[in-house]
Amino acid sequence: MSLSPAERYAQSRQQRRQPRLQEFAATLSFDLDPFQRAACAALDDGRSVLVAAPTGAGKTAVAEFAVHLAMQSSDEKVFYTTPIKALSNQKYQEFVEAWGERSVGLLTGDTNINSGARIVVMTTEVLRNMLYAESPLLERLSYVVMDEVHYLADRFRGAVWEEVIIHLPEHVRLVSLSATVSNAEEFGDWLQAVRGDTDVIVSEQRPVPLEQHVLVGGKMVDLFDSSGQAATHRVNPELQRLARSAGGRSIRGRSQRGRRGSDRGRYHRPSPGEGRMERSAVVELLSGKHLLPAIFFIFSRAGCDQAVRQVLRSGIRLTDADERTEIRAIVEERARRLRDEDLAVLGYWEWIEGLQRGVAAHHAGMLPTFKEIVEDLFQRKLLKVVFATETLALGVNMPARSVVLEKLEKFNGEARVPITPGEYTQLTGRAGRRGIDIEGHSVIQWVDGLDPEAVASLASRRSYPLNSSFTPTYNMAVNLIDQFGRERTRQVLELSFAQFQADRAVVDLARTLRKQEESMAGFEGAMRCHLGDFAEYAAIRRRIGDLERQTSKGNPTHAQRERLQRELAAERKRLRAHPCHGCAEREQHARWAERWWRLKREHDDLSRQIRSRTGQVAKRFDRVADVLAELGYLERDGGGELVPTSAGRTLKRIYGERDLLVAEALRRGLWDGLDVPSIAAMAAALVYEPRRDDRGVQYRLPKGGFREAFDRTTDAWSELDDVERDHRLTGTEQPSPALASAMHAWARGAGLAQVLADTELAAGDFVRLAKQVIDLLDQVSIVAEAELGANARAAIDAVRRGVVAYGAAA
Repeated sequence: MSLSPAERYAQSRQQRRQPRLQEFAATLSFDLDPFQRAACAALDDGRSVLVAAPTGAGKTAVAEFAVHLAMQSSDEKVFYTTPIKALSNQKYQEFVEAWGERSVGLLTGDTNINSGARIVVMTTEVLRNMLYAESPLLERLSYVVMDEVHYLADRFRGAVWEEVIIHLPEHVRLVSLSATVSNAEEFGDWLQAVRGDTDVIVSEQRPVPLEQHVLVGGKMVDLFDSSGQAATHRVNPELQRLARSAGGRSIRGRSQRGRRGSDRGRYHRPSPGEGRMERSAVVELLSGKHLLPAIFFIFSRAGCDQAVRQVLRSGIRLTDADERTEIRAIVEERARRLRDEDLAVLGYWEWIEGLQRGVAAHHAGMLPTFKEIVEDLFQRKLLKVVFATETLALGVNMPARSVVLEKLEKFNGEARVPITPGEYTQLTGRAGRRGIDIEGHSVIQWVDGLDPEAVASLASRRSYPLNSSFTPTYNMAVNLIDQFGRERTRQVLELSFAQFQADRAVVDLARTLRKQEESMAGFEGAMRCHLGDFAEYAAIRRRIGDLERQTSKGNPTHAQRERLQRELAAERKRLRAHPCHGCAEREQHARWAERWWRLKREHDDLSRQIRSRTGQVAKRFDRVADVLAELGYLERDGGGELVPTSAGRTLKRIYGERDLLVAEALRRGLWDGLDVPSIAAMAAALVYEPRRDDRGVQYRLPKGGFREAFDRTTDAWSELDDVERDHRLTGTEQPSPALASAMHAWARGAGLAQVLADTELAAGDFVRLAKQVIDLLDQVSIVAEAELGANARAAIDAVRRGVVAYGAAA
């Protein structure tokens, strides 16, 4: 788009005023979009920024400018935080390519590379821990990039983002990168309140337009009308007609003739309205329309693996000879450190066969090394089709030409629920590669009962609200009290986005409350009676109505019926004797009185809501602090202030869901004397999150000292749970020994095949569990007494071997 003379003049002035931005822009292979330029200009002027833009819009250019600014000086540093280790690894490699290994570091809990570098990529938890420990690595820190900052809505880990934002030194400029959220301005207002000057830059524009389709039978139909009504998101009339014709038919893709004769096992492309296509046919259709590479989102790991097998059975081959040679060379180089016996357990040979034919799965159950290889091959355009779970939608750079959604619902752990507009936006955001495609394509597969109007509504809502999940933890409380004292900590917690949102809601509720009070005053005037107190008279009428309903409801006993009749007679007598009973306008007054009472009930409910929301974060902190004081982790000093005890100082270094239980076990010496495999097994029991069907199951426990130590730990958990409930706090789940035997065996040197068979875990799940175990053992090794600390360090070495050592990302 050409600029007007005035726009060219303004741009020229800005370039002269901001030479650093102009210098950075000159290094890029593309022109900065207006939102990128605005965000970079704000950074150049010394302000923090919140950038909310669609997936693939190029938000990271703003982060790269922050790195550029830091590297212009001789000693300034920049931290780049991400929500997942896979994304941290990816950003680390990108920065190494741009700035060299000596300038870039990586910290992900279990990985520590060049931590003193001027550019350090890390998970958000690592930065939070550094802030609490007042790490010397924070010196000369000028910028912090928080990638995927909308992750603070995550109910398990989201609080960490708020802790970092609140506690970063005041001079550090924050670069917050978010998906498009509907309340970006509200989030920006909070950042302004806690961080100072912050510009909010919002872009709704996808860099590559998204064309949206529904696959009905064998026909790909536009979701929206393209006859000039598309801007209003009007559903395509042709789709509505096809949907009606397909609605009553069964979903089938196999040839009926093939079931009887020589075509058995072949697939065909159904005609419009005939039903759902086989996956191999969908792949062929996309290939024929030049819409590969494609990502098929399937909300099930098993479904992803099954989809790969189905497509491969059809004989599909999407690569040429040169691509197959390159794929095999890359895979063999990346997987060469894995042992042959482990490769067999992991299904390596079937997996590499799929890769060479251009097809793969991507999900959390895969070995991290395998997932990284899939990501690498996809980015190199060697893979053409990936069947993935929704975890791929978060951050990892794997853009495709098209995205296929087989269903618009998923299992959330309890029930099948529709995906949200935000999830839809994240998933389809993968479609369209900037600088390669002129448009991206999303394809929704038709299923019986699909409502085109509902799909259009989902697809046209481009944003979703960002809501805080912040809640004070024991570790957080003891760290903050040690730094600020109790009263100052309460004030700090009032700065959280959670309280900011609650307070804003209170403002809106209070406005409603005032309107209700004005209406109630009007109703009081309308029901006023010159003969007496009509509110009192109306209360008697309501009481009579309540008693009459009780009399007619259920099957009261003779005694109950007599009591009700006596009360009714007494109230009716009071009613007739009341001065207002003789008023000529009695019924007109009564109508106004009923409205007043209805509004009064709503008013009282609203008042209760306001009382419950005001200061809710600080109230929870008070309960947490009271638990810590009762248990001896906090005590009063000579001036009457709460300070951590020696046990509290241990708790300061324990992070995680069961921070208090771990600290209590260490204080009581519950794990003293455990050998190396047993301490690894204990860590597994504490970090594993049991599934619903795990509860109440009797598990085979490791022999030796583990059983007694686990019983003591469970008793300690029960005691802590009682204390928490006494203080109106919800405790943690009971520790589960479901995977303790497997981790005990692994730490003793058992092979991968044995461990996976014993647990029925996928390889990726086992590696992730092992890394969580290592993380907890590392914390224990630092704060425990000498013998237990030494065993914890030895347990780390025993667990970090084989596939665990080679799986870089978790």
